[in-house]
Amino acid sequence: MQTDEILSQLVAMSRELANPANDYVILAEGNTSARIDDNSFWVKASGAGMRGIGPEGFVQVSFQQVQSMLDGPDLSDDETRQALQAAKVDPAVASHPSVETVLHALCLALPGVNFIGHTHPTAINAITCSMAFQEAVSGRLFPDEIVLCGPASVAVPYTDPGLPLARTVKQRIDSFIDTHGEVPKTVYMQNHGFIALGDSPRQVENITAMAVKAARVLIGAYCLGGPHFMSQQAIDRIHTRPDEHYRQRLLAGSR
Repeated sequence: MQTDEILSQLVAMSRELANPANDYVILAEGNTSARIDDNSFWVKASGAGMRGIGPEGFVQVSFQQVQSMLDGPDLSDDETRQALQAAKVDPAVASHPSVETVLHALCLALPGVNFIGHTHPTAINAITCSMAFQEAVSGRLFPDEIVLCGPASVAVPYTDPGLPLARTVKQRIDSFIDTHGEVPKTVYMQNHGFIALGDSPRQVENITAMAVKAARVLIGAYCLGGPHFMSQQAIDRIHTRPDEHYRQRLLAGSR
């Protein structure tokens, strides 16, 4: 796929995620990204709002330079900004890469992940900002949540945005892969927001929509005595059914 086509898809996905009817983000909340190739990716520019965003709202950055920040020394806010500026493929571009660029780099480096949608849906934030956060994201409530969002989620304790958050998310994702033998589709960040990892823009949009529905169902369940999570046996059954795998492929709209 050509670089311009990937950027066009990323713009369309970002606008859809920012549709006010969805209540996923407002103003300059959230950020999105897309893998171009093994060398670089597009990421939303800092301060750009996703509603009505155009190609100019994204910055092309180097995978290698951004990923090197993960294993490097701790950086001050100013040093982080300078490192992200240095990672731009075209130094002449005026826009600054999002402070969450390192987070996007580590997620886009995962197998089968080509698009990322990081949003702050009100329904999901009601959960991530609650005392019940850890319990609330520890299970699955209904089959379609498993089909779209996977058998489990990554839960991340509140961490300062930027490089510290990226490092914590990497640790949690690595642990998830060790436990489940696959890449997660959803990441919930305490007192922060939500990340959907997908092969295509359509998959990111569908994962986000289903996660928001699950959040609303969960909130209602807590009002009626608490959630009745599905058993691990039931989750494994749905997750391994051939007919559900077929539905996953149809709903993913893979690139």
